[in-house]
Amino acid sequence: MTISSAMLNQLPLSEIDAVAFYKRDEITTDLICCNVEIQGCVWTFHEEADGWQALVAHLSALPEFRSDWYEAVVGPPFATSETIAFKRR
Repeated sequence: MTISSAMLNQLPLSEIDAVAFYKRDEITTDLICCNVEIQGCVWTFHEEADGWQALVAHLSALPEFRSDWYEAVVGPPFATSETIAFKRR
């Protein structure tokens, strides 16, 4: 999967309802994932996708986006550690 600028254009900040980060147990490692909810549809991304940093930068521009999401998700190992980084009020 590649997270392109065209894909990011389909995630306008004004339409994002929620952003959640979590880990998936991949047996020997954890994979950090992100769900972006827009109008009841959920887009799922993961940290190994090309463009992950661009996605995180894009989402970071949301008002009141939780900038400490990474620290909240990474520990403890192999626990889901779901963290809501943004929820529209």
